[in-house]
Amino acid sequence: MKEGIVTARHMGARISPKKVVPVMDLIRGKSVEKAKIVLAFDSSKAAKMILKVLKSAESNAVNNSKMDKSKLKINELWVGAGSMMKRMSPGAKGRADPILKRTSHIYINLIEEK
Repeated sequence: MKEGIVTARHMGARISPKKVVPVMDLIRGKSVEKAKIVLAFDSSKAAKMILKVLKSAESNAVNNSKMDKSKLKINELWVGAGSMMKRMSPGAKGRADPILKRTSHIYINLIEEK
């Protein structure tokens, strides 16, 4: 891990990565305070999950790395595909149709502005 960068992650979040990406684009590059305001007023499930990870990263920065809370900025955030739960649903003519319940790994890196 690089010096001055604090990380938090949520592994195996029960939401598709495709649904998380548009919410991440809303807060990319913003300060932590502005990002928390944007996420608080977003009603999506993805926003609630990202807000939780962001608060965790902020706590890590303040408590573990002794950074100033007001100077924190989102350096990097991304989502990766986690494992899939595979289920089957009855289909037409006696067939089985697959259901893929996708999961995500949500990562947030914070940095302290000078």
